Amino acid sequence: MYPTRFTQLAQARARFGDRVDRLGPWLLRVDEPADAVVRRIAVMPAGRGWSLFTEAAARGVASVPDAPAEMRALFAETERVPPWVDWPTLERGGRVLMRAGLLGGLVLGLSSLPHGYASPGGNKPLVFSGRMQDQAPRRLNETARFVQAVCRPGGMRPGADGYQITLRVRLMHAQVRHMLLASNKWDAGAWGQPINQHDMAATTLLFSLMLLEGLRKLGVRVTAEESEAYVQLWRYTGLLMGVDPEILPAGEAEGRRLADLIRATTAPPDEDGRALTRSLLTAPLSLARSPKERAMLEKRVEFSKAVCRELVGDELADQLGVARTRWRLTVPILKRVIRAAERIRDSVPGADRTALTTGTRYWDRVVEIGLAGATAEFRLPDRLAA
Repeated sequence: MYPTRFTQLAQARARFGDRVDRLGPWLLRVDEPADAVVRRIAVMPAGRGWSLFTEAAARGVASVPDAPAEMRALFAETERVPPWVDWPTLERGGRVLMRAGLLGGLVLGLSSLPHGYASPGGNKPLVFSGRMQDQAPRRLNETARFVQAVCRPGGMRPGADGYQITLRVRLMHAQVRHMLLASNKWDAGAWGQPINQHDMAATTLLFSLMLLEGLRKLGVRVTAEESEAYVQLWRYTGLLMGVDPEILPAGEAEGRRLADLIRATTAPPDEDGRALTRSLLTAPLSLARSPKERAMLEKRVEFSKAVCRELVGDELADQLGVARTRWRLTVPILKRVIRAAERIRDSVPGADRTALTTGTRYWDRVVEIGLAGATAEFRLPDRLAA
């Protein structure tokens, strides 16, 4: 009835009851509106369909009279903003990540992404597409650009950068799904459908719930109002990404319950998860242009391992092959410094505004320089990994 990746069901049912069997079917459901667009683009002249799609994302589908019916149907959905979306609330949510600056980058890179790689079924599209092992710098730069665009003020309004990039990523997912299903590589009995609704909902939790939990672990203070605004931002982003509203958490507590359920029915990390995590952590070494730079970057990698273990916990870190390092002794010092900075932010007038300005500059700089000269193009992939 369910793919074999959906595991430990007896124990999960004892804890979560029939919610387990309400979650399982989402492993078999995908994003049909985006899949229909990808199928239509495949039979259009080269480059024509993608050009129409990007124009519609930027200017609205009404401005693209040549858009095919499948594309018009998708944009009729994405251009209809639900009444629960409140733009000022979404902007307050975005400020949570912008204000966190470097710390937000650490949590996303060293907690959110490793948690995603830990799923033996959910990590397979990345493995087969080769977008992490073979293109780690480009993949990381695209992730940074995506997150920055979503969290910038007004970023998710129709036509804004975050809106456009989210829709491009949605179509990228549909294209990878199309290629995987057409290949002889995909084992639906083991993994369910590629990039299914279950995994897309889990991804929104990585960018929302995991980010909040990671910041708090490091000592950053996030109020209940801020966390709810941040979850709302990623709830809307998930909706535009093609996640069914039925499986999208409407608040932090609801998201935590869903995350607990997903975690309880997921097997421990496999070798693919360890390979993805290894590629993630060692990606900075590709920047080295001399032995001196490599030695410096090796220290950065060791520090990243220590922070990763702190954020994901020793058990998951061991399962992902994240080695223990003497740099772990620096983590308590880092947390004390962060807590002291948070006290200053709470007590000094203007400190919060300064933190937001500094953090926004950090994200702008990350996107500007990229990683190893990579660019964030968000184009449809045309092949799987060899």
